[in-house]
Amino acid sequence: MKKFNSETGVTLVEILIGVVISMIMMAAMFTSYNAVNNSYSQVIDRAKISQTGRDMIGMLVRDIRIAGFRYFDDVSKTPTNYVPILITKAPGSGCDKIELTYGDRIKDPTKLNVKPVVFLYKTYKVVYECKASNIVDKKTKLKINAYAIYKSKYEWNGSSWTAPTQSTDDLLYKDELVVDYVQELIFIPIDNNGNTMKPVPTTLADSNKIKVVDIMLSLRSQGEFFRKEDDRPFRLLGQKTNKKFKDKFLREALVVSAHTRNMGLW
Repeated sequence: MKKFNSETGVTLVEILIGVVISMIMMAAMFTSYNAVNNSYSQVIDRAKISQTGRDMIGMLVRDIRIAGFRYFDDVSKTPTNYVPILITKAPGSGCDKIELTYGDRIKDPTKLNVKPVVFLYKTYKVVYECKASNIVDKKTKLKINAYAIYKSKYEWNGSSWTAPTQSTDDLLYKDELVVDYVQELIFIPIDNNGNTMKPVPTTLADSNKIKVVDIMLSLRSQGEFFRKEDDRPFRLLGQKTNKKFKDKFLREALVVSAHTRNMGLW
């Protein structure tokens, strides 16, 4: 029988070499994972901004296209100082306000069994308004430099606009948050000749001349997108000069033309 006088194994140096190699491999894997994760987060942020912007633009276009609509058999009293599309420009640049008025009808709830059907005609006003965002930056502990868009809907009661709290109409609401992290919201009214209407229409006659409303919505990323702070110029719709931001956030703008198909019916 063969007799072993010694036992073989690994030395301390070999163990240390193995540990170093393992650490190098783990560092490489972590770096690769971190790079892939950052790229994935950037793709998600860009996609989120794009999707949010498209949803918001779609909502605006639908409401602008219905502005000025009225049923031909609607003989109800029109609102005082009625303007189907009323744009309030923000001073300098920033977030414009838009008020859109249209007519609608519902079945008379007190005469549901009566034939032919009896309708009640209503006039609604939808308002998109910007306010300073209430979101607080975790680093600075200050509110972010952005806007939030709120949407309200009112009803004309024959003498004044009825607020949601003063009506039993479930379709009314006030200051419903639609989207946050908004950098710019600009509306530009265009007439039949393709010219920008300056100043913006404030009367029924002038408002009826609006054929197109150009919309620019700019959103910024919720988190930091770029690695370095840098001057990032941003072109504003209808402005000769750019606006500059010095930070790490991504900003994307959507520009759409909404055609007004019901203007002039009132």
